[in-house]
Amino acid sequence: MTLKATPLNSVHRASGAKMVDFGGWDMPVNYGSQIEEHNAVRLDAGMFDVSHMCVVDLHGANVRPFLRGLLANNVDKLQVAGKALYSCMLNPEGGVIDDLIVYFFREDWFRLVVNAGTAEKDIAWIRQQNDATNSGLTITPRRADLSDDGIALIAVQGPNARAKVWQVLPGTQAASSEMKPFNVTIVNDTPFGEVMVARTGYTGEDGFEIGVPATQAEALWNALAAAGVKPAGLGARDTLRLEAGMNLYGQDMDDNVSPLDAGLAWTVDLVAERDFIGKAALLAKGQQQNFVGLILREKGGILRAHQKVIAASGNAGEITSGTFSPSMQQAIALARVPVEAQVGDTVHVEIRDKKLAASVVKLPFVRNGKVLAS
Repeated sequence: MTLKATPLNSVHRASGAKMVDFGGWDMPVNYGSQIEEHNAVRLDAGMFDVSHMCVVDLHGANVRPFLRGLLANNVDKLQVAGKALYSCMLNPEGGVIDDLIVYFFREDWFRLVVNAGTAEKDIAWIRQQNDATNSGLTITPRRADLSDDGIALIAVQGPNARAKVWQVLPGTQAASSEMKPFNVTIVNDTPFGEVMVARTGYTGEDGFEIGVPATQAEALWNALAAAGVKPAGLGARDTLRLEAGMNLYGQDMDDNVSPLDAGLAWTVDLVAERDFIGKAALLAKGQQQNFVGLILREKGGILRAHQKVIAASGNAGEITSGTFSPSMQQAIALARVPVEAQVGDTVHVEIRDKKLAASVVKLPFVRNGKVLAS
C-alpha cells in the first residue's frame, strides 16, 4: 500500500525524522529525541505537522440547522464570527463517528476539522446526511492531498509559541493577540498567502493551529524552525495530549463508545430541545462508565491500552491510553472504569501476571506546564 504524504513529507525526511505508517499516512514519530520534543512544547515552543487531518468547508443557507442535527454539541453557542466549538459526531446508536472542531465564519460558512483516519468516513456520512435532510449544502474537503486549494495544518504549541508565530507572521498579531481559546481568525495579507490562525490546541499548552495553502506549508515550516520552533513528531504529541487528558479517536473512543463514557459529556448538549443524531440512544443508555486518569503507584510495569483495571468492588474496566509521563516521571493512563470507582480510589491494573496498585485521579495530569495530578 502506498502511504499518503503531507506537503511537509520531504522536509521531515531531510530533517532526519523517523517515519512511520500512521493510519495510512507517512508521518514523523520523532526527529531524534521524543523527550526533547515533549519538553520543548512544555517549556518553549514546538510544532507538529497535522496536515493529515482534513479541513471540510460547509457552505449554504442551511448550514446552522444542518449542524444542529449532525453534532452532539450545540452550534447555537457559536453566535460571533470566529468562535470555535469541540464536538462529537454520533451514529444513531450514540457511538462516536468522530470528534472534531467546528469553526463559525458566516451564517453560510462553517468549517470542520476532522481526524485523519476517519476523514473519508466522515465526509461520506456528512454528505449522506446532507442528502437525507435536503439541506442543499456544498461540502468541500480541503485536505492537502484532496484538492488543488488544499490547506496544510501546522500546530505551534508551548508557552512561547504565540510570540514566535508573530515573529514569522507579524500580520497575524493584531488579529490574534487578544484572541481567547477556541477562537479563530483568517488573515489574508501574509507572505504565505491566506492564513487561518486558531487557538484550539491539543497539548495542554498555549499556541496556534495554523492553516496555510498547501503550496506554502514548507516555506512556513522552515521559517518557524528558523525562529526557534522545534519540530516535534507523533510520539511527543501523544505523551503531551495524554498528560493533558485529551482523547485520541480510535483509542479512547470510537463508533462503539458513547461520549458519556469517554469523559466527553461536557461536549454533549442534552438540555436544548433540538434533536441530533444519537440523542435518543444517549438518553436511553445514560452514562455506564467513568473516564478517569490513573497513576501507577507500584513499580513493575508501564500502563498500556487494553490492560484490565479492577475496582475495589471487583468490577473491571480497561485502560484506553497509557504512557510514561516525561513531565511527571510516572506511569499514567486514561481509563474507562466502573461508575463506582471515584477520584481518590485505589484500583489494580493487570500487567502481565501482576496486579499493581494505581490511584484514580482527576484529569488533566498536566496543563500549562504545571503538574496538577499527584
